[in-house]
Amino acid sequence: MQQKVKACLLIATSSMAIGSLIAISEILLSKSIDSWLPPASKVDVFSRPGTIEFFTSNGEAIQKLGPVTREKISSGTMPEIVKKAFIAAEDRRFYNHKGVDFWSIIRAITKNIRERSVVEGGSTITQQLARIIFLSQDRTLQRKLKEIALAFKLERQLGKEYILEKYLNNVYLGSNAYGISDAAWVYFTKTPNQLTLAEASLIAGLAPAPSLYSPLVNSDLALERRSIVLQKMRIENYISDLELLTALNSPLNLKPGIPKYLMSKAPFFTTYLEQELPKILSQEQLEIGGLKIISSLILDWQIKAKGILAKVPPDLEGAIVSIEPNTGLIRVLVGGKDYKRNQFNRATQALRSPGSTFKVFPYATAIIEGYKPEDMLFDTPRCWYGYCPKNFGNKYFGEVSLTDAFSNSLNTIAVDLLEKVGFRKVISIANKLGIGNERILGHYYPLAIGAYEETVLNMTGAYAGIANRGVYIKPSPIEEIRGPENQIIWSQKTHGMQGARAISSEVADTMNWMLRKVVLEGSGTAAELKNRQVIGKTGTSEGNRDLWFIGSIPQLTTSVWFGKDNNEKTQGSSGDAASAWKTFMQQIEKDFEILEFPSRTKIEN
Repeated sequence: MQQKVKACLLIATSSMAIGSLIAISEILLSKSIDSWLPPASKVDVFSRPGTIEFFTSNGEAIQKLGPVTREKISSGTMPEIVKKAFIAAEDRRFYNHKGVDFWSIIRAITKNIRERSVVEGGSTITQQLARIIFLSQDRTLQRKLKEIALAFKLERQLGKEYILEKYLNNVYLGSNAYGISDAAWVYFTKTPNQLTLAEASLIAGLAPAPSLYSPLVNSDLALERRSIVLQKMRIENYISDLELLTALNSPLNLKPGIPKYLMSKAPFFTTYLEQELPKILSQEQLEIGGLKIISSLILDWQIKAKGILAKVPPDLEGAIVSIEPNTGLIRVLVGGKDYKRNQFNRATQALRSPGSTFKVFPYATAIIEGYKPEDMLFDTPRCWYGYCPKNFGNKYFGEVSLTDAFSNSLNTIAVDLLEKVGFRKVISIANKLGIGNERILGHYYPLAIGAYEETVLNMTGAYAGIANRGVYIKPSPIEEIRGPENQIIWSQKTHGMQGARAISSEVADTMNWMLRKVVLEGSGTAAELKNRQVIGKTGTSEGNRDLWFIGSIPQLTTSVWFGKDNNEKTQGSSGDAASAWKTFMQQIEKDFEILEFPSRTKIEN
């Protein structure tokens, strides 16, 4: 008896030792295999190749390009009917296996041999997720073995519900729909939690061959697949007989919708942003994709600016640009009244005469050269080598201060200053403030009053530099770019162009003081805001072809331009642009603290 007890103890001890050894070996083997496989955490940050997602400054999605899931279901909110439909259709033993279902594989092989064709697959949902995230669609033994190893790893490191949600958010479901949210919208213009049993089962039936089974391509095949899924759901007791019959007899009821983020919420801005990306990123980075672009856009302001342009007379076009002076970030960029009707971007592509808004450059140069706002000049009809500028309304002031000449936008004084300080110095200041670097400024007298063409964006950037006390920062539509692993690969703070001093702070403060006079007493009075300091300048080209107002509060510089695409004369005035500027700023001024510009200081010469 004692020997039997010892034998039993020996057997038990040996079994435990062998079991422990097997368990330890399995753990070591798993860890060894895992070390050769990519980390499971990649599931968290997965983006399909070639995808680019654009976000506002506060993280709101405005457009998503490429094969990207345009909207995802957050954790814990996936509808039960959707989960059950896909489990029944794709992996009925999902909650029982550990990543690979060998019984399903054997069953599929048997059926395929019997049918003499591939009629059933044996991949689990976990295997499919591994294939989506980590692998290609190549049908090779090596790829299949890696898929199995990855499926085991995902099951060891991630929970079942997490795996299921990630699969449902990323699986391709035909007709450019990636994930259940895309599919619900593309086929039925619904969110996933609005789907009926019939709709959810139809979508679940698409997974094996989405391009073939898409109801937008082949409605009969899609209905056949729906029936198969519904019957499988009944077998699993996910639905009742009544629910089965009701769903089987339900009409298709397609209501196709364009993926929500395929169309941009701010198309003039995002098309410009796309054009800027190759200046920052390599072609390889753009092709690999998985990029998240945190833009500088404030969507609420963009929408309000668009509303301003919508009220412009039918025969006019317009553009509005807002830049943050101390960062150079473009907060608003609207390049026309209706992007769908005309995609030409008047903020970045149109070259228009800046009119009197150009006068800041000869005046700033004059201040640098020793002129003071109080200095007196003589305003009278004059000619310079055959060029004879006229003031508005042929009105001349005689002896007039530099400040009053600027406030009243006197053309003769601007040309006089250009001659006195010299073309080279005026052009140099303009260049430092971002003007005339792409199209060279010529040495001709009409330059002083804006007989030169520039973009609204560049003119806004120049005025932002003056508002920033003379420090020019090249305008940027991007705050940050994150790569496929969610790592920062570019940031305006660290990689962006740093500010460069264009004019001294004393000269800038003097110019801002004179620009303040324009709004208080001169041609820009229509832009004055209550309880806020506004600086700015109107501009009108010959024949009122271009109507401008560029104005700033300490935290924001905004340009408003009106004109006709064919450059015909308009019936308006620069006061219309100033009034529109005021209307826009009144809608957003609550977002700003009330600040004042630095006081004008004495300039030592």
